[in-house]
Amino acid sequence: MTVLPPLSALGPYFATLAGDPPAGFRPLRELSAPDGPLAGRIAEVARVLGTDEARVAASTAHLGLAARLWSVALGTAVTTGRLPDLDGARFALPPQGPFDLWLPTEAPGPEASPAALHTLVMDRHLHPLGDAVRALTPLATGLLAGNAASALIGAARQLAAVPPLRTPAATLARALLAFPDLAPTGTPTPPGHPLAFRRTSCCLYYRTPSGGLCGDCVFTRPPKPRH
Repeated sequence: MTVLPPLSALGPYFATLAGDPPAGFRPLRELSAPDGPLAGRIAEVARVLGTDEARVAASTAHLGLAARLWSVALGTAVTTGRLPDLDGARFALPPQGPFDLWLPTEAPGPEASPAALHTLVMDRHLHPLGDAVRALTPLATGLLAGNAASALIGAARQLAAVPPLRTPAATLARALLAFPDLAPTGTPTPPGHPLAFRRTSCCLYYRTPSGGLCGDCVFTRPPKPRH
């Protein structure tokens, strides 16, 4: 019998808190609320990156938040076969790094089919988060969808560090990429090959002072600045 390590062993993006809800944690849905902490998070990301381009900071912040949600959701799905209770989750958003996430643990969640996982993460959380980002900063919907897909693949590749999880994580990620909102975002490697992904969009990170191209970027070299 294979004993799997706790998800927290894969890094802070996978870690969650249990027990009583910590003081000061807010319902996860408030991450996308007009009066929520998103604007402050984007401003802090801009400061850390040293950029005055709001679009760059907003995209980078969105990608990090999407990575956090996909890591927990996909990790829970492949290790338990169930969905995490993100609807009942609570969070605290520090200025930098992955946000703290508390999950209820009263009962196992519903079965983690691709459709159920897509509904939970994309429809209930990442689409509202994308709308909230766009309300603050004009970003293309295709760019934000590309961020969501990139975050999904990143979570699956991190899970692949645990050999028994490699195949189920890749299979589930490929199934999720087939949904209409994610299918146009890029091209994954074929089944039977190590999971990788090439986006059809760019997250704009190359425009930061210390930036470069991400491994899944649509570009093969940074575009020349426009004059």
